[in-house]
Amino acid sequence: MPEHASASAGGQALAPQAWICRVAPAAAGTPAVSSGALAGLSFAVKDNIDTAGLPTTAGCPAFAYTPAVSAFAVQKLLDAGASLLGKTNLDQFACGLNGTRSPFGAVPNALNPAYVAGGSSSGSAYVVATGQVDFALGTDTAGSGRVPAGLNNIVGLKPSRGLISARGVVPAAQSVDCVSIFARTVATAVQVLESAMGHDVLDPYSRQLALASESFPAAFHFGVPASLEFYGDSAAEAAFAEAVARLQSLGGMPVPIDFAPLAQVAALLYESALVAERYTAVRSFFDTHEDEVIEPVRSIIAAGRAYSAADLYAVQTELKRLGQQADVMWTGIDLLVVPTAPTHYTIAQMRQDPVALNRKLGAYTNFVNLLDYAALSVPSAMRADGLPFGITLIAPCGSDWQLAELGQRYHHATGLTQGATGAPLPAMRPIAGIRKPATVKVAVVGAHLSGMPLNGQLTERGATLVGAAETAPHYRLFALPGTTPPKPGLLRVAAGQGTRIALEIWDMPLGAYGSFVALVPAPLGIGTLELGDGSTVQGFLCEAEALHAAQDISHLGGWRAYVASLKAARL
Repeated sequence: MPEHASASAGGQALAPQAWICRVAPAAAGTPAVSSGALAGLSFAVKDNIDTAGLPTTAGCPAFAYTPAVSAFAVQKLLDAGASLLGKTNLDQFACGLNGTRSPFGAVPNALNPAYVAGGSSSGSAYVVATGQVDFALGTDTAGSGRVPAGLNNIVGLKPSRGLISARGVVPAAQSVDCVSIFARTVATAVQVLESAMGHDVLDPYSRQLALASESFPAAFHFGVPASLEFYGDSAAEAAFAEAVARLQSLGGMPVPIDFAPLAQVAALLYESALVAERYTAVRSFFDTHEDEVIEPVRSIIAAGRAYSAADLYAVQTELKRLGQQADVMWTGIDLLVVPTAPTHYTIAQMRQDPVALNRKLGAYTNFVNLLDYAALSVPSAMRADGLPFGITLIAPCGSDWQLAELGQRYHHATGLTQGATGAPLPAMRPIAGIRKPATVKVAVVGAHLSGMPLNGQLTERGATLVGAAETAPHYRLFALPGTTPPKPGLLRVAAGQGTRIALEIWDMPLGAYGSFVALVPAPLGIGTLELGDGSTVQGFLCEAEALHAAQDISHLGGWRAYVASLKAARL
């Protein structure tokens, strides 16, 4: 028999807890499959998502019903071999971003129980962060799949709308609801997404989406709001500055963006006729059981009654207008990067000012689904006060694999441990949806070497260093006069007249190779070089006619040694 949590008649929490119902795997509708893509993994489900034979409460005991069929996404995970361990607590009717709006109790932060866990998927985040399950399903309308991840040092994958069917999910705002995934690593979240995704003709908002299969460019551009708000939290501000620097170390270039249109979109979610969709989601229950709904959820849902159809059309037009303004930023960036949450609040603070503080937690999340973006929250830092800080990577619909590829590299670059478990991150795993681009190997001998003036022509095209090597003993190297920046010329000579010359080999995406070659000035060119091991590679060569007045520096063995000799001579 499943174990159920209880709530008092007055709606006050008896005790903080993450679980509403815990079960043995065999009781969770479908017996665990011994094989499959998710075999051996355990999971939990937010209690606004149906599981056959277990009550769905949506955080409201009076609303509870017991479905005969599991939600589409839950069944796909069970069919893939995952074992369901129970259903988790949430902000009632998925209405909140803090995790305290539940008659089953406030869910504490996994790293400091005085603080909120974030919501509305609070229980799902908590049981993942504390290692009780391998992954968990949440939902995300305004950030409920991201804020709890950022506040608990775990990954929150908010897929493109419609990528995972929401059939069998109690709606919050059905047109923008997403089933989300919590895990301690990006690789696990991706593994779950691969099994959960799929078109569902019975879900009116399900979509068949073509996901981008190429990673972001090696020299990617990431948008950062030109004006950031941390509500006085200097630790969060410092952590975000550190995140920007880390992204730069991964090849990114920050680009300031105007956040105003996004902030205006975010405000529409609760301050316009769009809130009527929350009322519509539970209308039949709410109109007859309004007193069973706790505050401030009750007031938020009730506000939806006040709007007319004309009001809704007006705000839909305004949303389109703001969306057009926001789209401008994508011409100059590959992705947007924001704090997942701007600060942390204690449970006591949240209860004292539940509406204003909740709104602040959603400062960087509310706009995402309204504008049809994909998002991934990843851990970024552990602050000096012991609280986690996360960032969210955001890009247009269909960018899920791209976000995962970069997000995994970023997460591992932090050196953080998993959630609240203290366990180190495992080795990175390839993102199966990302196709490795065709490349060409290029040998460089002079100004394009690592740390030299023209190396940026390689890195900005996504080239990566393979390693150092040397030519076969059939080459001579010359310092070309009058070149800016100074460059050498490499010449192949007859057997017995040359020597080995040091070089570097770089791997460049084939699509960028043509633009790179176009930058090579005469008398230099690209040809075939023979390496010391007998293999050949494309690389820099020089016309013999240009070398009559050039200094032969072959005896030094390479350009880097020549540059060092010039510096030594000036001392």
